[in-house]
Amino acid sequence: MNAITIRNLPPDLARTIREKARTEGTSLNRTVINLLRERAAANKSGRQRTRYRDLDALAGSWTKAQAAEFEKELAAQRKIDPELWK
Repeated sequence: MNAITIRNLPPDLARTIREKARTEGTSLNRTVINLLRERAAANKSGRQRTRYRDLDALAGSWTKAQAAEFEKELAAQRKIDPELWK
């Protein structure tokens, strides 16, 4: 395996990488490799994929009961009112 040492990593970047590793449940090493792969793939394809993180806090946070209740409420909203289509 190849090893690379990165010196003088800015503290804010180090914090960002540590936070990403923590939220994704991966090691720092795996996180850095994933970031490098993503960037290399974006450069290779000539475009960078936009990633949105605004709903990350919600992903996987509901219990099964909460999810069932949400689906129940959605089902009520999805009903078509025939009176509106006359």
